[in-house]
Amino acid sequence: MSSDPVVIDGGDRSCVRLLLELRGHIAGLAPGTVIHLIASDPAAPIDLPAWCHLTGHAYLGPVDGAEPPTYALRVSADARPTSTESPWRPR
Repeated sequence: MSSDPVVIDGGDRSCVRLLLELRGHIAGLAPGTVIHLIASDPAAPIDLPAWCHLTGHAYLGPVDGAEPPTYALRVSADARPTSTESPWRPR
């Protein structure tokens, strides 16, 4: 595992689409991997911590000084799965 974060550019996607893509990226990453997620959706600072709480991944918060807005999270070894169609609902 690299000490550098994995950067995922979510651009201006809505949080629903962003979470679907994020879930797909996380599936192939080792536990403990830090992700820097670029997300300009205004709901991201609310939805990302809530999604991390739901799934068990660690929300590390906004990346200081990052522009565009970037949020950090850490992949959990024992994450809880979510619904295939609804990433905000437990499976």
